[in-house]
Amino acid sequence: MSAHPTVELLKGFLAAFNRHDLDAIMGYFADDCVLYLPRGTGPRGDRFVGKDDVRAGLATRFEGIPDVHFGEDRHWACGNLGVSEWTLAGTTVSGQHVEVRGVDLLEFAQGKITRKDSFWKILA
Repeated sequence: MSAHPTVELLKGFLAAFNRHDLDAIMGYFADDCVLYLPRGTGPRGDRFVGKDDVRAGLATRFEGIPDVHFGEDRHWACGNLGVSEWTLAGTTVSGQHVEVRGVDLLEFAQGKITRKDSFWKILA
């Protein structure tokens, strides 16, 4: 694995999300990773620290939107940073269709994600 992220790595990471494969997703993360979700009680959204906590946080995405899919994606990598832009689409467990544009800001160390910070548009 390269010491720095590549566009191909970012595409593979997103593909693991579209398969809803938590084992594959977690393989991209460092042990001391941090995840910030777009929603939460703090100004940065909900925060999860360490692989077990991050896995639990990511599982909520699949539980809340069981058919979630990320499409219309574009990716950039520079140094130890990666950016993935996408459209999230799916239906919540309450039956509401969701389609929203968003972005992940990713930081890497030794080829593994140390920070994933997700943002998406707020629909009125």
